[in-house]
Order: sequence, then structure tokens, then C-alpha cells
Amino acid sequence: MTGISELVSRPDAPAAELARAADDFGHIVTSRPLSVRTPRSAAEIQDVLAHAGPRRLPVSARGGGYALYGQGQVDGGCVVDMGRLDGTRCLPAERVLVAGAGALWSDVVRVALAEGLTPPVLPDHLGGSVGGVLTTGGFGGSSHRCGLVADQVRELDVVTGTGEAVTCSRERHRDLFHAVLAGLGQCALIVRATLHLMPAPALVRRYRLYYEDPAAYFTDQRRLSRDDRFSHVSGQARPALGGSWDYVIEAVAPHPGRLPCDDALLIGDLAHDRDLEEIEDLSYEEYLRRPARDERILRVTGEWSRPHPWLTLLLAEEAAVSLVPAVLGDTAQHGLRTCGMVQLRPLERAALRAPLLRRPAGERLCLLSLMRTAPPQDPDGVRRLVAANRAVYERARELGGVLYPASAVPMAPEDWRAHFGHAYDGLARAKEQYDPYRILTRGYGLWR
Repeated sequence: MTGISELVSRPDAPAAELARAADDFGHIVTSRPLSVRTPRSAAEIQDVLAHAGPRRLPVSARGGGYALYGQGQVDGGCVVDMGRLDGTRCLPAERVLVAGAGALWSDVVRVALAEGLTPPVLPDHLGGSVGGVLTTGGFGGSSHRCGLVADQVRELDVVTGTGEAVTCSRERHRDLFHAVLAGLGQCALIVRATLHLMPAPALVRRYRLYYEDPAAYFTDQRRLSRDDRFSHVSGQARPALGGSWDYVIEAVAPHPGRLPCDDALLIGDLAHDRDLEEIEDLSYEEYLRRPARDERILRVTGEWSRPHPWLTLLLAEEAAVSLVPAVLGDTAQHGLRTCGMVQLRPLERAALRAPLLRRPAGERLCLLSLMRTAPPQDPDGVRRLVAANRAVYERARELGGVLYPASAVPMAPEDWRAHFGHAYDGLARAKEQYDPYRILTRGYGLWR
């Protein structure tokens, strides 16, 4: 059997490998790992965790590396790089796809579309890993109808903190299944996921609808999220002249391909500015891969590699109507006008099924994402933006809002206890059962 020094110490690990594992997309928190392991099988992960647990050596999984605030890093511990666990295969007769934790969502899309199928919900950014998105829950343009990306999982293969390999689902080891999905990597590392699929449309018609009045915007977005005319609904706030903000609904409907879409039926009753509406037909694959073009531009300009102190909140819709304009008018958020994006997503509480995803009270919800880019080589500026995130979070919490944990917000254990509320004790029990040494994914700071 491989020795403990080779499994978890790796003093000969290349400097570049260690440096990559010490950073993430947020470029805010840096933690120096002791070692990096790149397993090819669940058995190799079992070996690492079985040895690391009794020695209290912290372990974290790394997929696409898109954490924002060091959540996937581990200071003085072992990073398990999932990059080689990237196999993806579609079983069209069963309408499922099996993907390794290190597979990218772009791989999932490619393999599923080859069979005319698609997961009901996909993250906007397809460069993240399957395992990484499922541990936080994952939202997409169809979440108002179909829930989280994690809600589409049929079965998981995981390795617990004690090194035990377990296959879990809603029927088998249900408690572990629900502790892993949107569970922030606290009880087990995902090795493989079996995802539900549905028929994919060949074409879609995309509408961009512009509003000056946020109240009219939220009214129409709510209407679209509660009926069946569009499969995907999302939105943005965009800077306008004079320091104000405009609002944009992006709505997508499957295109029959034979007859023209009835635009009057789809958007004729909405209150948007008809002089500015944009309508175009795309293949479904073009629509799914639309953010890739923006990413290429940001990589060329260098903005992709700058710090990203992003914040994402779930709000009751009635709170969002007043809070969103107020936050955007705050001087601390003025940088969003030039180096950032504001996303708004309508949600229905009943569609969100993962038990560990925290939700505000009320049936109609809104996801607010403040996606800032900070200037490089300005640590004080980054600290101010992270502090501004915390201030907005506190403001939202007073109105019943909750944090989506994939955010750059400092959180202490008492904050997490308040965040999880009545679910906290159940998560703590699952942690004690499946990761009694508390070695997994310490970057969130859930436990003392």
C-alpha cells in the first residue's frame, strides 16, 4: 500500500501545482497546501481520506477552481484535484448522464446534446466542475421551473471523511445524499454523479426586454416565472445615464422550427420598452455557450484574472423590489457600473428541493448577484469590497434574505449556525457521522 508520506505529504509536488491549489477564481484568499493529489479512482481518494482523518490533516476537493473566497483551499493540508475524474457518458434509453466530479459542465452539454438531450438545469458558466457546482446547489436560467442544478441528481458516488465509498440517492443512504447536495463539501467528496436528462430543443427564441422602472420589471419577471411561456428567465440591472440603472429581462422559449414564434402571445402583455426589445433565434447549444464569448474577452483584457469579490443573495421578491435599487444606489457599489455585472433571477420556492439550500420565507424569490471585479494590486480596495459585501448581507438578512454560500463574505461559525437555522443540528449530526475528524472542506469556516 502507498505510504502516508506519498499519499498526503508529497514534498516533491511541483511548485506550480501547489501555487495553483493555493489560489482560486476569487483571487482574495491564499492558503498554502502541504500537498496536492490527483486521483484517478475513488479508491485513491479513499486512501487519502483514510490516512488523513486520524492525523487530523485537512482535505479539500478542487474541481474547476471557481471558489470565490478560499472555500476550496486548505492551509497545511491536502488538496484533492479532481481533474482526472472527468469521464462523462450518456445513457439515452434511461435519460441519464453519468459524470465524474471533475468533468466540466461543457463536457456534460456536449455529450448530452449529441443524443438530443440536456439536463433540465445548467449553470450559466459551463467551465465549472460537476462536483463543485453540486456542493453549492447551482442555479441556471430554468431554475424558476426546475429548481437547482443539484435537484437534477439521481444518484451520487461519494467518499466520506472516514474514507468509506458510498453510493447514495433518495432511496439509498438518503441522509448522506441530502447532506452532500448543497452541503458545501462537509460530509463527503463527490466522485461521480448521475444526472436526469430531458429532450433538448433544437432552436430557441431569445428576448431581451428593457425597463426603466424596477417595479414594472419585477412585476413582469414574476409573471414570466409563474407561467409556462418561457423555459428560461433571468435578468440584469445595467448602468444607465445620469447614475441610474435600467433593468433587462432575458427570456427564452423553445422554437418549433417550422412556424414563426408568436411574439405577441409571448411578450405582448408586458410593460417593457418596445422600441428597445431585442429578439433573435439561436440553436440551443449556441444559447447555452453564450457566456464563453464574454469569458474570452475578459481573458484577453486581463479582467478574468483580477480579484472577484462577488456576492449572491436569495431574497423574498417583495424585499428585492426595494432592496435592489437601494443597494445599487449605494456609493460602495458604484464600481459595479464600470467593472461588474448585476444579475437578477426569479425563483419559486417550491421548485428548490435540496434541504440544505437556505431559502427566505415566501413563495416568490429573487436571486441577486453582485459580480464585481476589483483592481489588481489593491488589497485595501479588495478588503473594502468584501466589507461592503458583508454590509449588504447584513442589510438583506434584516429583511429575511439569506446568503448563497458561493460568495466572498467572511462567515464565522455563529454566522453559519444562524444561516442554517433549524437545519444546522442535522448537518452537525451528519458531520459527526461521516466526517468525525472534521477534515473536509474547512475553507467555509463552519466549525471551530
